[in-house]
Amino acid sequence: MSLHLTLIVLYSAIVVGLGIWTARYVRSSSAFFVAGRSLGPGLILVTMLAANIGAGSTVGAAGLAYRDGISAWWWVGSAGLGSLVFACLVAPRLWRIAREHDFYTTGDYLEFRYGPRVRGAATALVGLGALALLAGQLIAGASILNVITGVPRWGGALIGGTIMTAYFTAGGLLGTAWVNTLQLVVMLAGFAVSLPVLIDTAGGLPGLVGPAAPAWFGNITHSSGPGSGWTLLALTGPAFIVSPGLIQKAYGANSARAVRLGIALNAIVLLVFAFVPVLMGMAARVTMPDIADPNMVLPSLLAQQLPPWLGAMALAAVFSTEVDTCDAILFMLSTSASKDLYKRFINPAADDGRLLKVGRMAAVLGGATGVVLSIWLPTVIGALTVFYSLLVVTLFVPIVGGLFIRRAVERDALAAIAAGVTTLFVVRVGLGGALPWLDPTLAGVVAGAAAFAGAMALRRSPV
Repeated sequence: MSLHLTLIVLYSAIVVGLGIWTARYVRSSSAFFVAGRSLGPGLILVTMLAANIGAGSTVGAAGLAYRDGISAWWWVGSAGLGSLVFACLVAPRLWRIAREHDFYTTGDYLEFRYGPRVRGAATALVGLGALALLAGQLIAGASILNVITGVPRWGGALIGGTIMTAYFTAGGLLGTAWVNTLQLVVMLAGFAVSLPVLIDTAGGLPGLVGPAAPAWFGNITHSSGPGSGWTLLALTGPAFIVSPGLIQKAYGANSARAVRLGIALNAIVLLVFAFVPVLMGMAARVTMPDIADPNMVLPSLLAQQLPPWLGAMALAAVFSTEVDTCDAILFMLSTSASKDLYKRFINPAADDGRLLKVGRMAAVLGGATGVVLSIWLPTVIGALTVFYSLLVVTLFVPIVGGLFIRRAVERDALAAIAAGVTTLFVVRVGLGGALPWLDPTLAGVVAGAAAFAGAMALRRSPV
């Protein structure tokens, strides 16, 4: 067994064991869903970072940088900017409402604010997108295993899916908060040691933008259109303000201060970390100019351009990020399926034990579905774009509008969701070729906001 594979197997065994060990503290749905609202700023920081630094932030960002250069910073940098807004304006307000009314999920808030139809529609749409997000993480993990062992994508996805499902199903949010602490240490250590070596191998920072690089490679303001450079702000920025998984992690805090401080620190780390995978992708363009698959840029670079011991450490770090982000997605899927759908619409009389059991069953089913989708969807960025687009056009206007506009009602939110999703689909599928400059997600948000405002105006107009 190679050193790379040995380290990943050992690491995987440790995180599964830690997740199972924490299961003894999870005896109620409150502990599973919101960690008993016991997380301080440190654990909020760790669990937010673990959710936010995943396949898109590492494998995906490196693949974008291989094509676009330093402007790929906007993929993760936009997440940091969105997280600052989340920390200062949105998360503390939601936490206070959740504590007062004992909310577990974003769906709880949506029904409280608008009604059950908004809850059901949002949960179904975001759930579909979340499965694509989970598939993206598994594609990245499978790429790493493919580089190390040659195992095909389906095999790598199955292995990664089994690991994250095992420890999350046991420990829920409380367990993942502690597992994420270990994963964050592994990730930061691996990247901190390997980045200087890779930059030096490429000829230092000047070498990353040398004569062989495209003219735009060193321009952080470069964009070739939607999905490139600064336009990513419209896609990933709002997603980190209204993501159900991040909102629910915020619910687990023990105070509004813990929410604000933990998420703000997470935002600062994201803004700095955004340069790490980008510089690695640029180094790969210099040292390995013939990589065809963007999913393979980062795994190939770490495996072939580093000493074996350091490559093994760095690959374990990347594998760590994919697994710990998978648990955040399972968290979102399982809690929404059990609380927002099962408890609300199928079995309102379900007791606490039954709800906990359904949440764990939903996690297993979500993990299996994610594995299947990871075989079908082509790239990490493609899979994540599906999720972010659907998430933003579904939730951004209803959540932010509901917090700051008191007179908004159910009809307004449903109009925003319908207009946003319809516009996203029309622009992406029908107008993408005719209007290549038009960002589908931004168009969906604008249409949703217009429908939200229009529905309120019509309601106030005299008959």
